[in-house]
Amino acid sequence: MNGWRNRIYWGDNLQVMSHLLKEFRGKVNLIYIDPPFDSKADYKKKIELRGQAISNDQNAFEEKQYTDIWTNDEYLQFMYERLVLLRELLADDGSIFVHCDWHKNHFLRIILDEVFGSESFRNEITWHYYNKMQGNINRFASNHDTILFYSKATKFTFNKIQEKRDATTKQIKRVWDKASKKLVNAKGDDGKVIYIETDDKTVDDVWRLSMLQPADRTENLFYPTQKPESVVERIIEAASNPGDLVFDCFMGSGTAQAVSMRLGRKFIGADINLGALQTTTKRLISLADELSQELEVTDEPIFKGFEVYNVNHYDVFRNPAQAKELLLESLEIQPLPVSLVWDGEKDGRLVKIMPVNRLATRADLNELIANFDYKSAEQKQNENPNKVVEKILLVCMGHEPDLAAQLKLALAPFKVDVEVVDILRDRSKLEFKRDSEAKISATETELVIEKFYPMNLLQKLSLFKENVEDWRELVESVMIDFNYDGAIFQPTMLDIPEKKELVTGKYEIPADAGNIRVKITDLLSESLEVDA
Repeated sequence: MNGWRNRIYWGDNLQVMSHLLKEFRGKVNLIYIDPPFDSKADYKKKIELRGQAISNDQNAFEEKQYTDIWTNDEYLQFMYERLVLLRELLADDGSIFVHCDWHKNHFLRIILDEVFGSESFRNEITWHYYNKMQGNINRFASNHDTILFYSKATKFTFNKIQEKRDATTKQIKRVWDKASKKLVNAKGDDGKVIYIETDDKTVDDVWRLSMLQPADRTENLFYPTQKPESVVERIIEAASNPGDLVFDCFMGSGTAQAVSMRLGRKFIGADINLGALQTTTKRLISLADELSQELEVTDEPIFKGFEVYNVNHYDVFRNPAQAKELLLESLEIQPLPVSLVWDGEKDGRLVKIMPVNRLATRADLNELIANFDYKSAEQKQNENPNKVVEKILLVCMGHEPDLAAQLKLALAPFKVDVEVVDILRDRSKLEFKRDSEAKISATETELVIEKFYPMNLLQKLSLFKENVEDWRELVESVMIDFNYDGAIFQPTMLDIPEKKELVTGKYEIPADAGNIRVKITDLLSESLEVDA
C-alpha cells in the first residue's frame, strides 16, 4: 500500500464492500462499525440560513437524514449480509468492534457467533456515559451502549490501554509464575506480600466516558448519533498499530476516520447518507490542515490525503431518506396508508417500494411473502381458476435478474402478475431532484462566483431565484481544483467557513493553474461541480 490515499465511499456499504473485496480481501486490520440500532426513530438535521439578507419567513427547517425503523427479519438479514463481507475483508490477525445498544445487542451477538465463531468472542464492552440527562421515566435509566469485540482468529493485535486513577492506590504487586502459568502475588525474601503504589490502571471492559453534549463546541458536529472520539480512540489504540488499515462502513460523522488520521492509521469509510459524506469530508479536511500546522515532528506516518467515490449513482435521489415519498410522487402511486405491506396502488397493481439505494434481493421479498393475503387469493382463485389473483409492481434501485420469478415461485400455486420498475434503468423518465445553477467568471488572476442557485434548497425554503440577494447564505463550502485532471477532484483551495460565517466567493488564481474545477456545496450537502 505504498503511496496510500485514504478512501471515502458514498453508497450502500454492501455494494461498497463487494467492490473492495478484489483489492482488500484479508487486508483490513481493524473494523469498527456503529450500525443502525433499530431505535424506531427518524433522525433529522436542522438547516439554517447563514445570514439575514434573504427575506423569507422560513429561514430554518428540519431535514430527515436517515431512518432507523426496521422489521426484525429485515434488520437481521441486513446485518448478517454485511458481517459476512466484513469478515472476508478482515486480516487473519484483525478484529471487529460492533457498537450497539439494548435494542438489538442480543441478536447481534448471535449473528457474530455464527459468522466469526463463538470462540472468536473477546469482550462485551460496556460504555457508561455518566453525563446523560434523563427525563422522568418509570424504569432504570439507560446510560450505556454495548460494544461487541470479536477477532478473526486466536492470534490478534491487542495493546493494553492504561488510564489515570482518581487517586494514588496501594495494591498487591502481581507477577507471572512460569510453573503455574498464571499471575500470582509477588513476595519478598521475607515471604511477605509486596505492595506498590500506582497512579494508573489497565482499562477493563467497563468504560466510563462522557457522551457528547450540545455545549461541546470543539468536537460536536451535531450529527445524529455522533459518538465521541474518546470511545473510538480507545478501540483503535488497543486493536491496531500505526500504519494499519481501519475500515468503517457506517461512517456517520467520520469519528473513526478522524481518529485514524490523528493516530497514523490508514482508513476506508463508507456511508449511504449524503449528509454523512459532507460532514466527514469537512471534518477530515479541517483535521488534515490542523495536523499540517502542528510543529511537533514524529516518527510515525500521518495519512492525511483522501479521495471520495460515488457508487451506483447515489445522486439519483435528492435525499435517499425520503426516497419512498419521492417515488410515490414521481410514479403517481396512490398511497395505501392502512396497509402494513403495500405502499400504494397504481393502474390496478399493488405497489411495493423495495429498499432503495441497494440491489433488491430474494431476501427483501420475505416480508411481502409472509404478509400476503392468502385467504383473499384463495377465494379469487376458486372463483376464477385461470385468472391472475393479484397484480404486483415492485419498485427498486437495481435488482437480482430473477426477482419477479422468485416472487411468483414463492406465492405458488397462486397466479400473480409481477412487474419490476428499476430506477437505475428508468431514472431518465423520472425527476427526483432539480439541478443547481451557478454563474462563474474568471480572469487571469481571479475567479468569482457571481450567482448560485441550489434549486432543491430554494424549493424547501419556498424561495424564488429573484428573492436571493446573497447566494452565500445558502452555501456550506466552496472547493477549487486549479489543475483538474478530468478524473479525480483534488482541491487546493478550501473555503469552509464557520457556522455563522459566509464563503468569500472571490478567489485568487495561481500562476500555474490549468483546467479549473469548482465544487459548491449547499446547506443540504448537495454539490454542484462545474468547470470555470
